[in-house]
Amino acid sequence: MEGIIQKSIDSYIPIADFIADIGGKDCEVVLHDVHDLENSIVYIRNNHVSGRIKGGPLTDLGLKLLKEKAYAKKDFVTNYPSSTKDGKILRSSTFYLKDDEGELIGMLCVNMDVTRAKSMKDYLEEYVGGREDEQGTDDTEHLSTSIEDLVQDTIKETISDAGIPPERMTPEEKMERVQTLNSKGIFMIKGAVTQVADILSVSENTVYRYLNKN
Repeated sequence: MEGIIQKSIDSYIPIADFIADIGGKDCEVVLHDVHDLENSIVYIRNNHVSGRIKGGPLTDLGLKLLKEKAYAKKDFVTNYPSSTKDGKILRSSTFYLKDDEGELIGMLCVNMDVTRAKSMKDYLEEYVGGREDEQGTDDTEHLSTSIEDLVQDTIKETISDAGIPPERMTPEEKMERVQTLNSKGIFMIKGAVTQVADILSVSENTVYRYLNKN
């Protein structure tokens, strides 16, 4: 079955190349296999944009979309903001790759590096005004080069959003952070429970208990 899925995803490589050639050097195109989240990148063009390579992990937003089964409601999401580890500003879009039964097998992602365009836009707005038109999703995506970075960055960002250091959190506040992390799909990654438990200074059993509460 895995070989059949891989063959199906590989059939989109010519389309990935087509999009990359149209978009030029600032257009990164990635094929993800959602059956292997830690090594989901099976093909990538213009990887100098994000620095990622074949065998890299799914993104934080990719995990969230997978957790929410967003693919069941629509075929794609377009023009949402994302960023790279080194600070590039991107405009990204994701097309859901599904089998004949409508089940998700992969994602075709296009990431346009708009860093230079954003700088020019900001400069011009000093004179002509205007506002940014955001489309597709309210979430921001972070493109991580390793599964370790993805898990650590997502956990740290989610916990820091509470504005309270873990050692001062009440059990209820820790539970809320765990449930927020769960909504982002982070616990689909092996070892995430252990890392969350360490950062929150609770046992792994406590994390599982928080996950099971409504």
